[in-house]
Amino acid sequence: MGYAKWIGGAVGWALGGPIGGVMGYWLGKMFSDDSLARDDGHQTMGGKQPRGTRNQTRPTRSGDFALSMVVLSAAVMQADRRVLKSELDYVKQFFRTNFGQAQAEQLTLALREALKNPVDVRGVCMQIRANMPHAKRLLLLQYLYGIAQADRNVDLREVELIRRMASFLGVSDKDRASIEAPFHSDKPDPYTVLEIGHDASDADIKKAYRRLALKFHPDKVRDMGEAYAKQAETRFLEVQEAYESLKKIRGFK
Repeated sequence: MGYAKWIGGAVGWALGGPIGGVMGYWLGKMFSDDSLARDDGHQTMGGKQPRGTRNQTRPTRSGDFALSMVVLSAAVMQADRRVLKSELDYVKQFFRTNFGQAQAEQLTLALREALKNPVDVRGVCMQIRANMPHAKRLLLLQYLYGIAQADRNVDLREVELIRRMASFLGVSDKDRASIEAPFHSDKPDPYTVLEIGHDASDADIKKAYRRLALKFHPDKVRDMGEAYAKQAETRFLEVQEAYESLKKIRGFK
């Protein structure tokens, strides 16, 4: 399937608003004339949305998620005012793994275009928040931390930006800290990962594990394809590892 057809059939809300504004030039090159027809018969280009469609929540599809990743990737990569090869390699590899070589090449071109433009971080995040389910926003945040860690030297400016993004995305401090912890250490504090205090009871630990295991279960995003389910599985395993660690420390079953 050609990339234009893939995007045209898989993108809805991400073509408008601040995301469309950042990607407008690239989208214009990719979809000349009427090739960018949306499922509802409208077109969205350069950040403009059809009359009567604003503030309407649409399902998040793989293309929406991809363009959201591209724009926020650019923002994180720009945070320290330099774009590192390690960061670009991380993003390109992620695209290849999740979308295949042909689509990854086009998304990389889109990223290079986005890097030329300033990103309205708050506006983009609010657009995502209004249209993307919570579970998928958590996966997006997890991916962004991966960019910050790509050169094995997490820059504080990148971390602070991602934390602001988390707030704009409607991600709680506990959720954000839980996702962030593994990127600071190979052995993150299991209490932080499970979003509980060190004084939590064994029953509290079990309850927290069940809650997070459900939240990050791969089935939450399987509708977007196996690639996203694999990313969710990584997070699910981090939660499971933290729980097993506390079971060993506390000595409960």
